[in-house]
Amino acid sequence: MTALAGLALLIWLYLLLAHGQFWQAGPVLSPALSESRPSVAIVVPARDEAAVIEATLRSLLAQDYPGSFRIILVDDGSTDGTGARARALRDPRLHVLDGTPPPAGWSGKLWAVSQGVTAADDAELILLTDADIVHDPRHLSALVAPVERGDLDLVSEMVGLACDSLAERTLVPAFVYFFQLLYPFAWVNDPLRAIAAAAGGTILIRRRALRRIGGIAAVRGALIDDVALARAVKRGGRIWLGHSTLARSVRPYPDFADIWRMVARTAYVQLHFSVLLLFATTLGMALTFLVGPFAALHAHGFAGLCGWLTWAGMAASYLPTLRRFGRSPLWAVLLPAVALFYMAATIGSAVDHYRGRGVRWKQRAYQGAAH
Repeated sequence: MTALAGLALLIWLYLLLAHGQFWQAGPVLSPALSESRPSVAIVVPARDEAAVIEATLRSLLAQDYPGSFRIILVDDGSTDGTGARARALRDPRLHVLDGTPPPAGWSGKLWAVSQGVTAADDAELILLTDADIVHDPRHLSALVAPVERGDLDLVSEMVGLACDSLAERTLVPAFVYFFQLLYPFAWVNDPLRAIAAAAGGTILIRRRALRRIGGIAAVRGALIDDVALARAVKRGGRIWLGHSTLARSVRPYPDFADIWRMVARTAYVQLHFSVLLLFATTLGMALTFLVGPFAALHAHGFAGLCGWLTWAGMAASYLPTLRRFGRSPLWAVLLPAVALFYMAATIGSAVDHYRGRGVRWKQRAYQGAAH
């Protein structure tokens, strides 16, 4: 136990001191106006989003962006009247397309996005946003400003997530925390580092960058499409990833089973469908998040001291994320239990894959799809 506890402490010393300051609350995109006014096409893929689509589209139509922009909603085979609700808004800046079924090798969402990008014609910038995101009127202007100011090819944000139910309050802050652990934002934003990521809620990309990578077709089979797109763009351009105070998701996760399904849907995809990577990830998470608290509660002497120091460092790293969600600092003590939930959901993702259930989303199955 002494050796394991000491190793867990060393891991946390590395994470806190040398892992891209992943635990920090920033960077945050601030409201700003761009001096230039490039044309923007906003592409919204939507499948069975009738409950939220009106709020999303009204927030986009209310943008204060001084340049020209239009919204292209691609109705991706909805059966709940999503397209009809969108058309009922009757705004000339809103174009509703009836999407066609995806060809072989394409994920449904990315095929819808591709159809929207094609319809965007010659717009200089393209904003890809999910159908469940509500935008502050200043949001589009705030996204365009850093693209123009920093000559960036892609700007993306982790939008605000719902944190109302007990399940959300317990698990959603950790979702953001673990995303930052996997993809430290400072490293993503460093052009000298290869690591790349984006958050699918809002991605503003230059058309020239899309042309350079071969369009949406370059990532057509990806299920973790935001990260795949950022990776393709960063190979020859500059990207930025941060947090948003100007956009929020209205998709609820009312109970623990909903969040389990959300994690399990793509967790094994993230591991390239590899049993070896699953084993290594499970072992690594256990060593990182479980050994320290176990040693603190059950070991004595040096092992116990290492355990308490590890647990304290772990909890301290979680505090900025908890503050972002307005949660009590006391939740930080429970991070090991939350990590155990995510470990179990990752294993569950692999079990689903080998049981033939694969990845499912919006009544579509993606067995063995690309990552």
